[in-house]
Amino acid sequence: MSKSLISRRPTFRRGVSAGDQKTTPASGAPLARLGWKPFFQQQLSLEELEAFEPVRVTAVHRSQIEVAGERGDEPVLVSGPLFDDAVEKPTVGDWLLLERESRKPARRLERSSLFRRMAPGAKQAQLIAANIDNVLIVSSCNHDFNLSRVERYLALVKEAGCRACLVLTKADLSDDHEQYREALKGHRDLPLVLVNALDRASVESLRDYCRSGETLALLGSSGVGKSTLLNSLAGSELAATSGIREDDSKGRHTTRHRALYAIPDGGLLLDSPGMRELGLADVSEGLAATFADIGELAEQCRFADCAHESEPGCAVQAAIESGELDERRLQNWRKLEREIQRNTRTLAESRAQERAFSQFVRTVQGHSRARKSGDE
Repeated sequence: MSKSLISRRPTFRRGVSAGDQKTTPASGAPLARLGWKPFFQQQLSLEELEAFEPVRVTAVHRSQIEVAGERGDEPVLVSGPLFDDAVEKPTVGDWLLLERESRKPARRLERSSLFRRMAPGAKQAQLIAANIDNVLIVSSCNHDFNLSRVERYLALVKEAGCRACLVLTKADLSDDHEQYREALKGHRDLPLVLVNALDRASVESLRDYCRSGETLALLGSSGVGKSTLLNSLAGSELAATSGIREDDSKGRHTTRHRALYAIPDGGLLLDSPGMRELGLADVSEGLAATFADIGELAEQCRFADCAHESEPGCAVQAAIESGELDERRLQNWRKLEREIQRNTRTLAESRAQERAFSQFVRTVQGHSRARKSGDE
């Protein structure tokens, strides 16, 4: 890392790309402010430090990605083997190594965390973001609040190993905040903050999640106030906002693509389009952590293979009858478990088909080269 990279104070500029405004560090911003940590530094050899420059992906578009590094912001064309694999290709938050002269991406560094979902009707996982440190699960004090959806997000966050906080916006429009605290009694380890996202003073308690060098993701459905919350945390208008329908409290997709925003004297904020459908796959550990209380009760059941339905000596059903466990929680756990098993199986089958096709292509190419060699 160059000496000037450490000593120069970062400045910020506003740029426009693909019709959307976003703010990222200008030239001279230290990599540490972009989230560079020993975890990534240790992946580089001395030769790579000489030949390549680490940059972080701040936005992904169809034909190019935007990155930020010691030279500031720059576009990188989406081409080459690094972008061929739908699952392994760079996503927002990834760290890449660029050749110092050609500015071509050489490789993607191993991720410290990865968020992905099964898109509706898809057989492949859709990448959301990588290398996230903290997550604000954003809902609101209206019709949008849905505890089962919160648990779905939480399973994803816990699988990634990130620190989570549940933020309920529009708190100024509700007189009964106790109902939300009561609903979350099964998640006592999940911090809950009620805010008015339009009031910067109201969101001050959330700044611990976006300190310098930390990357914070805002996840939630449309219309809950993610972009408004982002703007209040940043202290400026970084993301466009819009209203919601009064009859069902649902909003429009204000954010069109995922992008990282750097804020002065702070970390980086990830704003993403609202996701009402968040298909889960390969998050069994996250699910177990989200429903740890059910797992602990299951260990007390008389039978090891208890299905927690009508078996004698079922500690889970006993907890429901006593009011210790909400039956909705058990039903949601079952639903998510079935979904994860189904989607994980679909992913495995898709990967097997891709490997078989790749092997077929290599075989055909090998035979073609052999025929050409024989003709010569």
